[in-house]
Amino acid sequence: MIELEGVPELIDPVMICAFEGWNDAGDAASSAVAHLDREWKGEVFAALDAEDYYDFQVNRPTVWLDGGVRKITWPTTRLSVVRAADTGASRDLVLVRGIEPSMRWRSFCNELLGFAHELGVEMVVILGSLLGDTPHTRPVPVSGVTSDPDLARTLDLEESRYEGPTGIVGILQEACTHAGVPAVSLWAAVPHYVSQPPNPKATLALLNRLEDLIDLRVPQGELPEDARAWQLGVDQLAAEDSEVAEYVQSLEEARDTADLPEASGEAIAREFERYLRRRDGQPGQAPGPERPGGLAAEPGLGEGGPRDPSYLRDTAGGRTRPPRPPAQTPDEGADGAAGTEGDDASDGKGAPDGKGRGKDDGGGRDGSQDGPGDD
Repeated sequence: MIELEGVPELIDPVMICAFEGWNDAGDAASSAVAHLDREWKGEVFAALDAEDYYDFQVNRPTVWLDGGVRKITWPTTRLSVVRAADTGASRDLVLVRGIEPSMRWRSFCNELLGFAHELGVEMVVILGSLLGDTPHTRPVPVSGVTSDPDLARTLDLEESRYEGPTGIVGILQEACTHAGVPAVSLWAAVPHYVSQPPNPKATLALLNRLEDLIDLRVPQGELPEDARAWQLGVDQLAAEDSEVAEYVQSLEEARDTADLPEASGEAIAREFERYLRRRDGQPGQAPGPERPGGLAAEPGLGEGGPRDPSYLRDTAGGRTRPPRPPAQTPDEGADGAAGTEGDDASDGKGAPDGKGRGKDDGGGRDGSQDGPGDD
């Protein structure tokens, strides 16, 4: 760990994470955290040591000039803080943005959870994006999943039952569960036939779902315009190929049929509430213990408890961070619908950018991926 500044004192913080690589189809997840960091001018206070976690032949450092002086930027994971005063909300945010590590994942998660304990993080939200058989002309599906049965029941989330290969998103979520930190993963489905980054429409969908999850108004900036331009561009490309156009039409029909029961239910209610928030210009208030979505940490955290963080011990490095004392309130919060994990059977070969990721919840029915579950 490299601490760039002292660890700040925060107010009821939520940690939001995204990692480039396998779990970041179309760069939608990493772009969402980058958008938050940029719009709210996050203050970087720490970075993980690149030597510990990255293979520099896989993720190479870059050289750049700063006033004629050559400098090197190493691939790593950085943590920044966004103050409640800057967002108009009642809680701070900790933004974690980096690259999926090449090695020592348990130690990697242990360091991140060490920061979570020190900062008093009440919930971890991990963003991911995957390749799916979804049409680009329809709203981007965003699913929520948790490994915590109590959290799943309280917030009507899908409980993870995935079995199979996973990425750092799935590992970090399980690490949070074993350490007693409420954690939710949000997954955006990116059309597999147009997987090249960026995908501003998927990024916007993740941010909208994040708004609902932590009850916070996120400034959208130019994302809505970029999303419309992206869709128009894909429309034009599809119109030039009759086979692609027919395939998109078949996906639209399947999607519309599947969405009919939901079209008049909670989805419309959520969109209407979001519209009212933006029209009135009022930032969301952080959920409290009396409301669904309260984000207090669970009991049972610590040595000897049911969720002993020794699970996170790296047997090679032998390092385990001491846990924060257990919170007294078992209230937790999130919002979601279906569990997913960024697992791609094509191993990146199905996407022109080499970063293809599929869906672990059995949603992958196209020829490019066949993810079996929902980590």
